[in-house]
Amino acid sequence: MQRVIPHVYPEGCYFNSLEDIAGKNITIMGLGLNGGGEACVRFFLKHGANVLVTDMKSADELAPTLESIANDESLDKSRLTYVLGKHRIEDFENADCVIKNPGIRFDKNPYLAKAKAVETDISIFLRLTKAPIIAVTGSKGKSTTVSAIYYGLQKAGFKAFLGGNITVSPLTFLEETDGMSPVVLELSSWQLADLRGRKLLKPHISLITKIVPDHQNWYGNMIDYTADKMLIFADQTPKSFSIFDYDYDFFSAGKTPSGANTGIVNWGNYFTEKAPNTVLRYSRSEVDDPDFIGAWLGEDGKGYVRLPEEFMSRHAVERGEDRELVIDDLVVPGEHARLNALNAALVLRLMGVAPESVRESLSKWGGIEHRLEYFHEWILPDPCKPRNRRRVEFYNDTCATVPEASAAALKAFDRDVVLIAGGTDKNLSFAQLENALLDSSCAPIQIYLLEGSATDRLIEILQDHSIPYNGPFASLHELLVMLKAKLPQQLGEGKSAVVFSPGATSFGMFKNEFDRGNQFKEEVKKMFF
Repeated sequence: MQRVIPHVYPEGCYFNSLEDIAGKNITIMGLGLNGGGEACVRFFLKHGANVLVTDMKSADELAPTLESIANDESLDKSRLTYVLGKHRIEDFENADCVIKNPGIRFDKNPYLAKAKAVETDISIFLRLTKAPIIAVTGSKGKSTTVSAIYYGLQKAGFKAFLGGNITVSPLTFLEETDGMSPVVLELSSWQLADLRGRKLLKPHISLITKIVPDHQNWYGNMIDYTADKMLIFADQTPKSFSIFDYDYDFFSAGKTPSGANTGIVNWGNYFTEKAPNTVLRYSRSEVDDPDFIGAWLGEDGKGYVRLPEEFMSRHAVERGEDRELVIDDLVVPGEHARLNALNAALVLRLMGVAPESVRESLSKWGGIEHRLEYFHEWILPDPCKPRNRRRVEFYNDTCATVPEASAAALKAFDRDVVLIAGGTDKNLSFAQLENALLDSSCAPIQIYLLEGSATDRLIEILQDHSIPYNGPFASLHELLVMLKAKLPQQLGEGKSAVVFSPGATSFGMFKNEFDRGNQFKEEVKKMFF
């Protein structure tokens, strides 16, 4: 794939105040179904702009969002125009400012090339808010991590807000923020790319979660992918903090920072060399280095932090301890959940939350929707032993859109797992999922597959290893009918889990991964009662 020269935006933002918006002609490029486009429509109408929405999708495809806007009587829709099913050059030429959806590429886009100014909801928010920012990006675990940070901040008494890639536009709460209300932003690589050159993102704390090959159908190589990720700390001040991975990972897509095509890579070291501020690290195991500053998981699964002395709790300093216990019991299953909670704990400590408060609040944190979300239980009586009742827990992990995430889901459970997977290919390696399927400690007892191009690749792997599977199925309903018929004969005694962790995207069969997860939950609740 030919490398694309990234677009660099002018420094600053087209809008310097809310008062700048009134009377402006705004074109919103991409209405969508995840809330970002709708939030922009509401925001600009509220502040007096003339809004034109253009989207390549049809009115039928966008019906839920269109109905939501139409039913809101507080909006002055006389200043709202839709151009759906197409884009028109004049709608970009005549706009004072175009608001771009992050999923739309700037390079070689004939419409954006005609725009006088291009902004996003994130760039506008960052320009107009005074709130301290906690920014999180990465390949795996960023949504779970921001959820845990937000939960912990709220429990600690902060008037905190959560937005960004987690499907909540920060424009929805912009006017509620002030200089004392921390805002947790989950930022995708595309959202970060839309900030290149603007010098608007200067978070108090930035965090990059685990990096794995992702979006290679968009970037083509890991260097360009991580270059966008590094924008999260590019404009931070020396008094701010960055948190990076400490552990090495197997690398198998494109070139590593050293120039090798495959091998071992430590992305945290790569980022640390370029960070302009104080860097802390996190690890899946205890680090044998007395100078290590950051967080780690002990052999007992508990989480510990070691901070600069001025941040350590008074009790730890008085006792001469070099660590604080911040993670003990968690409701959410799996080592990956513990690592995400550990990162959240490190952020909370840097925000001044006491270690015992961090530990208590995160012990009650229940995870987030669509990410190993426990949502239903089905109880099966044992016909041979009527007093024995087998329990099946259903988990919705639809946001597992890469094979590594499905592998992590399998490793999260200490009981029998039935895996539902499959979907559309993203040109990613299946090596980690393949290893998990062959690992007797976490391999599923049954596999059910939805149709898709990624499924075709997965089937080849299953057949190569003579691993049985069911499907592929053309719909969730068809799959669940077969699952319900077979499940009583496939399960052993005690508690089991049915885990919907696709390891692929949802294009074609569903509107998006959230629609996929919602349909799964609805079908399960209807069928397994």
